[in-house]
Amino acid sequence: MSAFGRRQLSWPAKIVVADRPCCLTLSSKPQTKSYLWSQMTDSGHPVRCFTYTPGRGAQLADKLFMGIRKGAVLMTDGYEPYNGIAERYQLVHLGCWVHCRRYFVKAEENVPKAARSRDLLATRVIKLIGKLFAAEARTAKWEANQRQRLRRRYSARVLDAIYDLMLEQSPGVVPNSLLGKALTYLREQWPKLILYVENGDWPISNNACENSIRPFVIGRRGWLFADTVDGAAASANLYSLVETCKACRIDPYRYLTLLFQQLPLAKNVDDYAALLPWSMSAQPG
Repeated sequence: MSAFGRRQLSWPAKIVVADRPCCLTLSSKPQTKSYLWSQMTDSGHPVRCFTYTPGRGAQLADKLFMGIRKGAVLMTDGYEPYNGIAERYQLVHLGCWVHCRRYFVKAEENVPKAARSRDLLATRVIKLIGKLFAAEARTAKWEANQRQRLRRRYSARVLDAIYDLMLEQSPGVVPNSLLGKALTYLREQWPKLILYVENGDWPISNNACENSIRPFVIGRRGWLFADTVDGAAASANLYSLVETCKACRIDPYRYLTLLFQQLPLAKNVDDYAALLPWSMSAQPG
């Protein structure tokens, strides 16, 4: 799945969404950390692709995006290796407002409840970010050009308010405080955070990618470890297939039943490609 999934993500995909790698422990190497990377696209065939790597450095991340089309859109959080990938492959790099909001939520939660008010800077920023997401919820079923018009007419003004607040308040905030870190993240990510208003098809966050990896994170609480490297890679492939089935609205159980029946008969690349979720319809027997 990973090879085919990345081919589907890379060549034709206009928009690729990625999240920072999720930690995975191997029972055979308990002192070292391995990682599961998540990538997805809904442009063309919906794909959810998970890849195991023994680390999370820039070189490992770069391999996951080899062949991606020049000018494609990459939506990520602020994980540093993605900056180099976007620059190297000349991608339009969008920032995630959900990740940005979390920094301000942490800053707000750090203030005692008795001392909180609507005038808190973190609370004010959270409220403004909420307006951005309210606009997205309102336009969820609209055509892209309609959504873009609302973004430029309304969301752009909200973004201006956030930016003005950031410039006005930042000098008086301790940089190493939770609020200071939130403002630093906002300032450093700003060019990427505001890009989404330019195109009605571009996402405001990578929530969909986070949601696709949630079953793995929940499952990890139960099974705790991957036993071997091969087992970790196999797990990534199975999660890729199951989550892609869900995205394609195919019943994963029926799909896997058909897959395991037909997989031994596959002899070449085209045979394997025909067994992928977007090529093979898992119909009731």
